[in-house]
Amino acid sequence: MLESLITSKTRVRLLLKLFLNPGSSGYLRELADEFGESTNSVRVELNRLAEAGLLESSTEGRTKVYRANSGHPLFPEIQGLVRKTMGIDRLVESVVAKLGDVKLAFVTGDYARGVNSGLIDLVLVGDIDRGYLQSLVSRLEGDLKVKIRWLVLNEAEFGTLRTNFEGQDALVIWKRED
Repeated sequence: MLESLITSKTRVRLLLKLFLNPGSSGYLRELADEFGESTNSVRVELNRLAEAGLLESSTEGRTKVYRANSGHPLFPEIQGLVRKTMGIDRLVESVVAKLGDVKLAFVTGDYARGVNSGLIDLVLVGDIDRGYLQSLVSRLEGDLKVKIRWLVLNEAEFGTLRTNFEGQDALVIWKRED
């Protein structure tokens, strides 16, 4: 979807990487290697997005690190567009909202890092109907053309395993406010 609106594949990859999970960041060579692009093409797009104020940068040692500018007025809209492109918005609406007492839902792995690998790692916390979840996931996999690997934890299990998730990239897609 983004490819039809934005003709630069490098720019699309940068938006997916940095806006899907605003906590993620990257530096020029790392991004070029990840995308399989030349450093020059990545540099041009990083500069354009930074000049537009969509990215902010900081220097860590001798390396310039880029991340999404969450304070930019268009940030919520761009992030929403990126999430729709990745299918996460449909995942939330179709799976999480109808499953029972969902306390927390988050994506880990490649999608949380902004990489579209075709595999979504979904973690759900709460009292969830697993049979209904499996039927919804099966339908979504066909619609989105991705594989969804899911894990359901109750609150006690999540409390025990929480430290296992802390070192990973995690993108919270649903959190019930009590």
